Amino acid sequence: MRVLLIGSGGREHALAVGLAADPSVDFLAAAPGNPGIAQVASVFEVNPADPASVAALAVELAADLVVVGPEAPLVAGVADAVRAKGIACFGPSAAAAQLEGSKAFAKDVMAAAGVPTARSYACTSLDLVDRALADLGAPYVVKNDGLAAGKGVVVTSVLEDARQHAAECGKVVIEEYLSGPEVSLFVVTDGTAAVPLMPAQDFKRLADGDAGPNTGGMGAYAPLDWAPDDLVPRVMRETVEPTLAEMRSRGIPFAGLLYVGLALTPDGPKVIEFNARFGDPETQVVLALLATPLAGLLQAAATGKLAGHPPLRWHDGSAVTVVVASQNYPGTPRTGDVITGAEVPGVIHAGTARREDGALVSAGGRVLSVTAVGPDLAAARDAAYALVDGVRLEGGQYRTDIALSAVEGRITF
Repeated sequence: MRVLLIGSGGREHALAVGLAADPSVDFLAAAPGNPGIAQVASVFEVNPADPASVAALAVELAADLVVVGPEAPLVAGVADAVRAKGIACFGPSAAAAQLEGSKAFAKDVMAAAGVPTARSYACTSLDLVDRALADLGAPYVVKNDGLAAGKGVVVTSVLEDARQHAAECGKVVIEEYLSGPEVSLFVVTDGTAAVPLMPAQDFKRLADGDAGPNTGGMGAYAPLDWAPDDLVPRVMRETVEPTLAEMRSRGIPFAGLLYVGLALTPDGPKVIEFNARFGDPETQVVLALLATPLAGLLQAAATGKLAGHPPLRWHDGSAVTVVVASQNYPGTPRTGDVITGAEVPGVIHAGTARREDGALVSAGGRVLSVTAVGPDLAAARDAAYALVDGVRLEGGQYRTDIALSAVEGRITF
């Protein structure tokens, strides 16, 4: 199988590692890729959000399968353009990708499907914002309606901060705060059949103890030994299947990766958000534990044959990933700093570039996602931080408490 992977971040590097390990893949390309991806794939320059350019490259490479990693190309219609060339593509249509592209659209689908989620208001003026904030109360949850690279959400108890974020965004969705631990569930689907992957937990706040601003994610781990035994079947029954049915009824079936962000509230699991692609950094830990060949699974979803795919197989043990971010992240990150110790197995490249002299340098906010597996969560955590200790990035910042509460048995709900 000849596979073209679209994207350049940590999620895509993790996908590239998984795809390259699939015996059915005899050629793997990535566009535009990054220095880490270049270790396992041939890389090509292309604008990933330009549907025509991506489709043309897929034709040129005689790709059998295109895997679209990031959300922006999906919302732009890259999957539609690739499929129009007769090439299988893992990723939803532009219309279906609005489950992530518009928070208001996602909420409308959830309401129609009866999905358990937070009460919310879609607001296009500060007057509506003020009324929503007053009704729902603190902590205030204000979400940019459109794509915001994982940083469009503000959760705050300060009313003026909530109003300011709403004013900066324009159209927002304001939700009631959902208490309880958060869980990410990835579901591979061809629009009808749906296969859940292993739940994971990520860490959105910048600093230890869930302090500091929201980020795109500072680390993750899997599996979740503390989660209820019925969590996955319940979410599939109450959330995933009704959502897929609602999308089919609207004539825009969702095929690809449905990311279900959940809060395990006292009233049961409720949806915080949907995404239309693999989450970053949860992908790094989930794929590290997946024993089933990845390309075959994604191809089955892309070609409508998921119902006939064998049951998934998983490696024993646990996986932990720790994100190393640039100085100033999640603000305007400092880039161009030299990185050493990052070209070893387990270090996933997210925001890196190759300087003219060959040096590896930082090129984004989240620079690396350092991932390790172990026989149990404590061992995986120790191994991940041992890898972090071998990385050097001036001004780099990372959390020291990823998966610590789970190791110590301190997760309650």
